[in-house]
Amino acid sequence: MELPTQTFRITRADLVRYAGASGDFNPIHWNDRTATKVGLPGVIAHGMFTMALVGRAVTTWAGAPDAVVDFGVRFTRPVVVPDDEQGTEIEVNAVVKEVTEEGLTRLDVTATCLGEKVLSQARAIVRTTR
Repeated sequence: MELPTQTFRITRADLVRYAGASGDFNPIHWNDRTATKVGLPGVIAHGMFTMALVGRAVTTWAGAPDAVVDFGVRFTRPVVVPDDEQGTEIEVNAVVKEVTEEGLTRLDVTATCLGEKVLSQARAIVRTTR
């Protein structure tokens, strides 16, 4: 069973707010010159910010943050955020892979940006009964 797609917009302003909240002020997250100098295609979103947005999708599907029992990802590709008002979007999808008798549901999650997977091995286990 597929769960409804959730879409999240990321702008440079979001990256600035995340940097302030996380303390991660690495210039690859706000300065094009630095990002391209180190071989990136441009300013990229913080990996943990991307993961947090996917986690938000998982908690929405689960119905509550405390219903998430386990959540993990591997970072595959950076999320490039253009310097404009539109930014970029991440689409998050999930498929129910297993429902146990103990009331746990395993989700295989996919996150894409501009049609490219940005995470791999993204999985979550959520509690489906209370």
